[in-house]
Amino acid sequence: MNMSLKNTLKMAIKSILSNKMRTFLTMLGIIIGVFSVIVMVSMGQGATASVTQSIEGMGSNLLNITLTDRTIRFSNDNLSELSMLEGVHMLSPNINWVAPVKYGLNNEAGTSVVGVNENYMVINGYTMMTGRLINPLDIENRNKVVLLGSEVSESLFGQFNPIGESISLSGIKYTVVGVLEENENTLFGDNNNMVLVPYTTGMRQFRTNSIASITIQGTDAASIDKTQSKIETYLMTLYGTDTYRIFNQEQLLSTLNEITGVLTLLLGGIAGISLLVGGIGIMNIMLVTVSERTREIGVRKAIGARRSNILFQFLIESSVISGIGGIIGIMLGILVNRIISTAFEIPISASMQVILIAFLFSLFIGVFFGMYPANKASKLKPVDALRYE
Repeated sequence: MNMSLKNTLKMAIKSILSNKMRTFLTMLGIIIGVFSVIVMVSMGQGATASVTQSIEGMGSNLLNITLTDRTIRFSNDNLSELSMLEGVHMLSPNINWVAPVKYGLNNEAGTSVVGVNENYMVINGYTMMTGRLINPLDIENRNKVVLLGSEVSESLFGQFNPIGESISLSGIKYTVVGVLEENENTLFGDNNNMVLVPYTTGMRQFRTNSIASITIQGTDAASIDKTQSKIETYLMTLYGTDTYRIFNQEQLLSTLNEITGVLTLLLGGIAGISLLVGGIGIMNIMLVTVSERTREIGVRKAIGARRSNILFQFLIESSVISGIGGIIGIMLGILVNRIISTAFEIPISASMQVILIAFLFSLFIGVFFGMYPANKASKLKPVDALRYE
């Protein structure tokens, strides 16, 4: 009897539905595997998108200079000389540390404190909710003034206007002169949970005359490479080689995309292992199924079923199990992505490419791990199969 494709499909689906609980438990490994791949890869792609958005939002005419040799640092004279180089529009030194911030009984431990100049806000695209910016007089006079991030302001003052109030920063009193507008969190940090002070004040408080990092804004994006070359020549003359690193936005974007790309592959690989485990589960259950249906196989062969019919039926069964498991895993993954994206305001979504690859891989797992049981079933001899108890 040469069974048609339609009849083979009917028999395969009937066999799957005859033991729903076993089918579901077999399918569970595939569901978890595909779900993990969708969520993990989506998170990696979301991280890449967040990095790209953050860097592009800052503009393509920024340069970041970091001294890698701890024995040397920038001086104020160096800042002046750098600011006069052709192509440099403005710059801001960056001094970072962590300190407790206190107002009355309210305390914010481990707050990020950044020492900056009057250009920092413009360069980074921050805006004020209320109050004023740090100005050149604050820098020159080393005034103890502070700008609060929106979360710090709310934590210390609630709805009360903090302008003119005094807070304690590492035990030293600072006057609040402004509050930053709330910004979206980025992979570069939570800008709402930081405070800004004049960099000269920070240098005096921590008794240092050194600056390890500078952010430079070029006059335009078209000439940023030329500007970077001039800065490199200046730094080479000043410090020599292997003492500094300069990153422009394209280099930074490329580096971070490489990192997030490797992370995405790693997460996808880890999730893929669970798919392989699911495939082994399919093979084990299909072997049990072959053993249980040995007499059925013998009867079908005795009345004319070909080896290819038996092989095809068992392959269809394993493929349908893995395929349905893949579809359920995809739907669960998309649902969880939306929940995470909404709850944490992170741009996570599964691309069609990822969904298609995950589904096709689940089908491949079904065919690959179903091949051995299907082949074993198709090789059974009718006489031996009918004699099987």
